[in-house]
Amino acid sequence: MKGFEFILLGIGAVCGAFLRYKIVESPLVVFGGLPLNVLIVNIIGSFILGIFSVLSLSWNLDARYSFLFAIGFCGSLTTMSSFALEVNNLLDNKQILFAMINIFANVGLSIGSILGGRVLASLFV
Repeated sequence: MKGFEFILLGIGAVCGAFLRYKIVESPLVVFGGLPLNVLIVNIIGSFILGIFSVLSLSWNLDARYSFLFAIGFCGSLTTMSSFALEVNNLLDNKQILFAMINIFANVGLSIGSILGGRVLASLFV
């Protein structure tokens, strides 16, 4: 990694981490017993990554921009560790159904968001 790539990575990571902090640390959004804040950041990050994956190819962007958007911003915005902790906390509290819903929602909706972002971006290129 060269200096400019490191700068792009850092800028993207700081922005993504700040947005994640603002969303995750905001008042907890709960649906039944299921916490949604981490799910929200994972869906948003996956959607943005889906858009970027199409636009970067269509616009023939320099690969260094993936350091800014894909690795930096989306990588620090989305959060597997918080997702895993939430699932573990639900299991510790014997909320098996909510743990399973959380797993399927995070994985399924994140993959669906990648697809949705790619489809949306494809409409404009």
